[in-house]
Amino acid sequence: MSGKERAFIAGKARRMRELVVISGKGGTGKTSLTASFAVLAERPVVADCDVDAADLHLVLSPVVKERHDFWSGRQAVIREADCLDCGICLEYCRFDAVRRIETAAGRTVCTVDPTACEGCGVCVRFCPEHAIDFPEKRSGEWMASSTRCGPMVHARLATAAGNSGKLVSTVRQEARRIAEGSGRSLVLVDGPPGIGCPVIASVTGASLVLAVTEPTVSGEHDVERVLSLARHFNVPTAICVNKWDLDPEMTRRIEERASKAGARLAGRVRYDRGVTAAQLEQRAVVETDAPSAGDVRRVWESLAL
Repeated sequence: MSGKERAFIAGKARRMRELVVISGKGGTGKTSLTASFAVLAERPVVADCDVDAADLHLVLSPVVKERHDFWSGRQAVIREADCLDCGICLEYCRFDAVRRIETAAGRTVCTVDPTACEGCGVCVRFCPEHAIDFPEKRSGEWMASSTRCGPMVHARLATAAGNSGKLVSTVRQEARRIAEGSGRSLVLVDGPPGIGCPVIASVTGASLVLAVTEPTVSGEHDVERVLSLARHFNVPTAICVNKWDLDPEMTRRIEERASKAGARLAGRVRYDRGVTAAQLEQRAVVETDAPSAGDVRRVWESLAL
Protein backbone atom coordinates (compact mmCIF):
# COMPACT_ATOMS: atom_id res chain seq x y z
CA MET A 1 0.00 0.00 0.00
CA SER A 2 1.35 3.38 -1.01
CA GLY A 3 1.74 6.33 1.33
CA LYS A 4 -1.10 8.18 -0.40
CA GLU A 5 -3.42 5.21 0.06
CA ARG A 6 -2.56 4.93 3.73
CA ALA A 7 -3.13 8.66 4.19
CA PHE A 8 -6.49 8.41 2.42
CA ILE A 9 -7.67 5.56 4.69
CA ALA A 10 -6.40 7.36 7.79
CA GLY A 11 -8.24 10.50 6.69
CA LYS A 12 -11.49 8.56 6.31
CA ALA A 13 -11.03 7.07 9.79
CA ARG A 14 -10.50 10.54 11.26
CA ARG A 15 -13.68 11.82 9.63
CA MET A 16 -15.76 8.87 10.77
CA ARG A 17 -18.20 9.75 13.54
CA GLU A 18 -20.12 7.28 15.67
CA LEU A 19 -23.14 8.28 17.76
CA VAL A 20 -24.35 5.73 20.30
CA VAL A 21 -27.82 6.21 21.80
CA ILE A 22 -28.25 4.46 25.16
CA SER A 23 -30.43 4.57 28.26
CA GLY A 24 -30.33 3.30 31.82
CA LYS A 25 -33.32 1.03 31.19
CA GLY A 26 -35.55 -0.08 28.36
CA GLY A 27 -38.57 1.89 27.21
CA THR A 28 -37.18 5.42 27.49
CA GLY A 29 -37.46 6.13 23.76
CA LYS A 30 -33.88 5.63 22.56
CA THR A 31 -34.90 3.44 19.62
CA SER A 32 -37.54 5.95 18.54
CA LEU A 33 -34.91 8.71 18.62
CA THR A 34 -32.37 6.59 16.74
CA ALA A 35 -34.91 5.87 14.00
CA SER A 36 -35.61 9.60 13.62
CA PHE A 37 -31.90 10.39 13.56
CA ALA A 38 -31.46 7.82 10.78
CA VAL A 39 -34.08 9.68 8.74
CA LEU A 40 -32.53 13.10 9.45
CA ALA A 41 -28.87 12.14 8.96
CA GLU A 42 -27.06 12.38 5.65
CA ARG A 43 -26.05 8.95 4.34
CA PRO A 44 -25.64 7.14 7.68
CA VAL A 45 -24.99 3.50 8.45
CA VAL A 46 -27.34 2.28 11.16
CA ALA A 47 -26.42 -0.41 13.70
CA ASP A 48 -28.91 -1.98 16.10
CA CYS A 49 -26.74 -3.16 18.99
CA ASP A 50 -29.63 -4.03 21.29
CA VAL A 51 -29.15 -7.64 20.22
CA ASP A 52 -31.02 -9.15 23.18
CA ALA A 53 -34.23 -7.34 22.21
CA ALA A 54 -33.72 -5.68 18.83
CA ASP A 55 -36.66 -3.61 17.57
CA LEU A 56 -35.24 -0.86 15.35
CA HIS A 57 -36.22 -3.01 12.37
CA LEU A 58 -39.89 -2.47 13.29
CA VAL A 59 -39.56 1.18 12.23
CA LEU A 60 -36.91 1.08 9.49
CA SER A 61 -38.25 -2.08 7.77
CA PRO A 62 -34.87 -3.42 6.59
CA VAL A 63 -34.54 -5.71 3.58
CA VAL A 64 -31.99 -8.37 4.50
CA LYS A 65 -29.15 -8.73 1.99
CA GLU A 66 -26.80 -10.98 3.98
CA ARG A 67 -27.17 -13.38 6.90
CA HIS A 68 -24.27 -14.69 8.95
CA ASP A 69 -24.21 -17.16 11.82
CA PHE A 70 -22.73 -15.90 15.06
CA TRP A 71 -20.61 -18.49 16.86
CA SER A 72 -19.59 -17.90 20.45
CA GLY A 73 -18.82 -20.14 23.39
CA ARG A 74 -19.03 -23.92 23.46
CA GLN A 75 -21.67 -26.52 24.22
CA ALA A 76 -21.12 -29.84 25.96
CA VAL A 77 -22.72 -32.78 24.12
CA ILE A 78 -22.65 -36.30 25.60
CA ARG A 79 -22.45 -39.17 23.14
CA GLU A 80 -25.08 -41.59 24.41
CA ALA A 81 -23.42 -44.61 22.82
CA ASP A 82 -20.21 -44.00 24.77
CA CYS A 83 -21.75 -42.91 28.10
CA LEU A 84 -21.42 -45.47 30.93
CA ASP A 85 -23.62 -43.46 33.33
CA CYS A 86 -20.84 -43.13 35.89
CA GLY A 87 -22.37 -39.85 37.07
CA ILE A 88 -19.11 -37.91 37.34
CA CYS A 89 -20.33 -35.17 34.98
CA LEU A 90 -23.57 -34.98 36.96
CA GLU A 91 -21.61 -34.56 40.18
CA TYR A 92 -19.23 -31.91 38.85
CA CYS A 93 -21.73 -29.71 36.99
CA ARG A 94 -22.50 -26.62 39.06
CA PHE A 95 -25.21 -25.39 36.71
CA ASP A 96 -27.53 -28.44 36.97
CA ALA A 97 -27.20 -28.86 33.22
CA VAL A 98 -26.63 -32.65 33.30
CA ARG A 99 -29.61 -34.99 33.50
CA ARG A 100 -30.06 -38.75 33.61
CA ILE A 101 -32.39 -40.16 30.96
CA GLU A 102 -33.45 -43.58 29.76
CA THR A 103 -32.76 -44.36 26.12
CA ALA A 104 -35.07 -46.23 23.75
CA ALA A 105 -32.88 -49.28 24.31
CA GLY A 106 -33.56 -49.18 28.05
CA ARG A 107 -30.10 -47.87 29.06
CA THR A 108 -29.64 -45.05 31.56
CA VAL A 109 -27.25 -42.38 30.34
CA CYS A 110 -26.39 -38.76 31.04
CA THR A 111 -27.34 -35.91 28.75
CA VAL A 112 -26.81 -32.13 28.74
CA ASP A 113 -29.61 -29.56 28.76
CA PRO A 114 -28.38 -27.05 26.13
CA THR A 115 -30.29 -24.14 27.69
CA ALA A 116 -28.66 -24.70 31.10
CA CYS A 117 -25.09 -25.49 29.96
CA GLU A 118 -22.71 -22.56 30.53
CA GLY A 119 -19.95 -24.06 28.40
CA CYS A 120 -17.41 -24.22 31.25
CA GLY A 121 -15.96 -27.56 30.07
CA VAL A 122 -15.63 -29.19 33.49
CA CYS A 123 -17.61 -32.26 32.42
CA VAL A 124 -15.40 -32.62 29.34
CA ARG A 125 -12.28 -32.45 31.50
CA PHE A 126 -13.34 -35.13 34.00
CA CYS A 127 -15.27 -37.63 31.89
CA PRO A 128 -13.23 -40.88 32.23
CA GLU A 129 -14.58 -42.26 28.94
CA HIS A 130 -13.97 -39.05 26.96
CA ALA A 131 -17.59 -39.36 25.88
CA ILE A 132 -18.35 -35.64 25.79
CA ASP A 133 -17.85 -33.48 22.73
CA PHE A 134 -17.33 -29.72 23.11
CA PRO A 135 -18.20 -28.03 19.80
CA GLU A 136 -18.47 -24.30 19.23
CA LYS A 137 -21.99 -23.01 19.80
CA ARG A 138 -24.20 -21.10 17.37
CA SER A 139 -25.38 -18.20 19.53
CA GLY A 140 -27.38 -16.18 17.01
CA GLU A 141 -27.05 -14.40 13.70
CA TRP A 142 -26.21 -10.97 12.35
CA MET A 143 -27.55 -9.39 9.19
CA ALA A 144 -26.59 -6.66 6.74
CA SER A 145 -29.67 -4.99 5.28
CA SER A 146 -30.82 -2.01 3.27
CA THR A 147 -33.34 0.56 4.52
CA ARG A 148 -34.83 3.79 3.21
CA CYS A 149 -32.18 5.57 5.32
CA GLY A 150 -29.19 3.55 4.13
CA PRO A 151 -27.38 0.36 5.16
CA MET A 152 -28.27 -1.26 8.46
CA VAL A 153 -26.51 -3.95 10.48
CA HIS A 154 -28.56 -5.79 13.08
CA ALA A 155 -28.58 -9.10 14.90
CA ARG A 156 -30.62 -11.64 16.78
CA LEU A 157 -29.26 -13.45 19.82
CA ALA A 158 -30.34 -17.08 20.07
CA THR A 159 -32.63 -18.19 22.89
CA ALA A 160 -30.71 -18.65 26.16
CA ALA A 161 -27.46 -17.63 24.45
CA GLY A 162 -24.87 -15.50 26.18
CA ASN A 163 -21.89 -13.42 25.04
CA SER A 164 -24.11 -10.66 23.66
CA GLY A 165 -21.24 -8.20 24.18
CA LYS A 166 -19.26 -10.08 21.55
CA LEU A 167 -22.20 -9.94 19.14
CA VAL A 168 -22.54 -6.20 19.78
CA SER A 169 -18.87 -5.77 18.84
CA THR A 170 -19.45 -7.77 15.66
CA VAL A 171 -22.38 -5.54 14.65
CA ARG A 172 -20.38 -2.35 15.30
CA GLN A 173 -17.34 -3.58 13.40
CA GLU A 174 -19.42 -4.55 10.38
CA ALA A 175 -21.24 -1.19 10.42
CA ARG A 176 -17.90 0.63 10.45
CA ARG A 177 -16.59 -1.56 7.64
CA ILE A 178 -19.63 -0.74 5.50
CA ALA A 179 -19.30 2.98 6.27
CA GLU A 180 -15.64 3.05 5.33
CA GLY A 181 -16.22 1.02 2.18
CA SER A 182 -19.05 3.24 0.97
CA GLY A 183 -17.56 6.59 1.97
CA ARG A 184 -20.17 7.28 4.65
CA SER A 185 -19.01 9.36 7.59
CA LEU A 186 -21.60 8.57 10.27
CA VAL A 187 -22.54 5.38 12.12
CA LEU A 188 -25.71 5.59 14.21
CA VAL A 189 -25.89 2.99 16.95
CA ASP A 190 -29.03 2.03 18.83
CA GLY A 191 -27.41 0.69 21.98
CA PRO A 192 -28.77 -1.68 24.62
CA PRO A 193 -30.16 -0.44 27.95
CA GLY A 194 -28.35 -0.62 31.27
CA ILE A 195 -24.62 -0.47 32.05
CA GLY A 196 -23.57 -4.09 31.53
CA CYS A 197 -21.26 -5.82 29.07
CA PRO A 198 -23.38 -5.15 25.94
CA VAL A 199 -23.46 -1.42 26.76
CA ILE A 200 -19.72 -1.31 27.34
CA ALA A 201 -19.22 -3.03 23.97
CA SER A 202 -21.46 -0.37 22.40
CA VAL A 203 -19.87 2.81 23.79
CA THR A 204 -16.13 2.15 23.89
CA GLY A 205 -14.39 4.19 21.22
CA ALA A 206 -17.54 6.08 20.20
CA SER A 207 -17.43 9.74 19.15
CA LEU A 208 -20.45 10.68 21.26
CA VAL A 209 -22.94 8.99 23.56
CA LEU A 210 -26.49 10.31 23.83
CA ALA A 211 -28.13 9.18 27.07
CA VAL A 212 -31.93 9.19 26.90
CA THR A 213 -33.91 9.34 30.13
CA GLU A 214 -37.32 10.17 31.54
CA PRO A 215 -38.32 12.62 34.32
CA THR A 216 -38.74 10.04 37.07
CA VAL A 217 -36.78 9.07 40.17
CA SER A 218 -35.57 5.90 38.48
CA GLY A 219 -34.74 7.88 35.34
CA GLU A 220 -32.58 10.24 37.40
CA HIS A 221 -30.73 7.31 38.95
CA ASP A 222 -30.35 5.47 35.65
CA VAL A 223 -28.88 8.42 33.77
CA GLU A 224 -26.33 8.97 36.54
CA ARG A 225 -25.14 5.38 36.11
CA VAL A 226 -24.92 5.81 32.34
CA LEU A 227 -22.95 9.05 32.64
CA SER A 228 -20.58 7.43 35.12
CA LEU A 229 -19.97 4.59 32.65
CA ALA A 230 -19.27 7.01 29.80
CA ARG A 231 -16.85 9.01 31.96
CA HIS A 232 -15.01 5.83 32.86
CA PHE A 233 -14.38 5.13 29.17
CA ASN A 234 -13.68 8.80 28.42
CA VAL A 235 -16.51 9.13 25.89
CA PRO A 236 -18.16 12.58 25.42
CA THR A 237 -21.79 12.48 26.52
CA ALA A 238 -24.99 14.42 25.93
CA ILE A 239 -28.39 13.83 27.49
CA CYS A 240 -31.96 14.11 26.28
CA VAL A 241 -35.00 14.03 28.57
CA ASN A 242 -37.90 12.32 26.84
CA LYS A 243 -41.50 13.09 27.92
CA TRP A 244 -40.07 16.01 29.86
CA ASP A 245 -43.41 17.75 30.30
CA LEU A 246 -44.71 14.95 32.53
CA ASP A 247 -42.56 16.40 35.35
CA PRO A 248 -40.80 19.68 34.48
CA GLU A 249 -39.23 20.01 37.94
CA MET A 250 -37.66 16.55 37.77
CA THR A 251 -36.47 17.34 34.24
CA ARG A 252 -34.72 20.46 35.50
CA ARG A 253 -33.10 18.49 38.33
CA ILE A 254 -31.85 15.76 35.99
CA GLU A 255 -30.40 18.32 33.58
CA GLU A 256 -28.62 20.19 36.38
CA ARG A 257 -27.04 17.03 37.76
CA ALA A 258 -26.07 15.82 34.29
CA SER A 259 -24.48 19.18 33.50
CA LYS A 260 -22.45 19.03 36.73
CA ALA A 261 -21.34 15.53 35.73
CA GLY A 262 -19.87 16.92 32.48
CA ALA A 263 -22.64 16.05 30.03
CA ARG A 264 -24.02 18.62 27.63
CA LEU A 265 -27.77 19.11 27.25
CA ALA A 266 -29.01 17.98 23.85
CA GLY A 267 -32.61 18.97 24.43
CA ARG A 268 -36.05 17.79 25.50
CA VAL A 269 -38.81 15.83 23.77
CA ARG A 270 -42.41 16.24 24.90
CA TYR A 271 -44.84 13.42 25.61
CA ASP A 272 -46.65 12.72 22.36
CA ARG A 273 -49.04 9.94 21.36
CA GLY A 274 -48.00 10.69 17.81
CA VAL A 275 -44.80 8.69 18.38
CA THR A 276 -46.81 5.51 18.90
CA ALA A 277 -49.05 6.31 15.96
CA ALA A 278 -45.98 6.70 13.73
CA GLN A 279 -44.51 3.40 14.92
CA LEU A 280 -47.75 1.59 14.08
CA GLU A 281 -47.26 2.86 10.53
CA GLN A 282 -43.59 1.76 10.56
CA ARG A 283 -42.43 5.37 10.39
CA ALA A 284 -40.15 7.53 12.51
CA VAL A 285 -41.92 10.42 14.22
CA VAL A 286 -39.98 12.98 12.13
CA GLU A 287 -41.67 11.50 9.06
CA THR A 288 -44.98 12.77 10.42
CA ASP A 289 -46.42 16.10 11.53
CA ALA A 290 -46.62 15.00 15.19
CA PRO A 291 -45.87 17.81 17.71
CA SER A 292 -42.76 16.06 19.05
CA ALA A 293 -41.17 15.84 15.58
CA GLY A 294 -39.87 19.40 15.94
CA ASP A 295 -38.40 18.55 19.35
CA VAL A 296 -36.52 15.58 17.90
CA ARG A 297 -35.18 17.70 15.02
CA ARG A 298 -33.83 20.24 17.50
CA VAL A 299 -32.13 17.50 19.52
CA TRP A 300 -30.51 16.19 16.33
CA GLU A 301 -29.32 19.65 15.31
CA SER A 302 -27.82 20.26 18.76
CA LEU A 303 -25.66 17.14 18.42
CA ALA A 304 -23.88 18.80 15.46
CA LEU A 305 -22.74 15.59 13.82
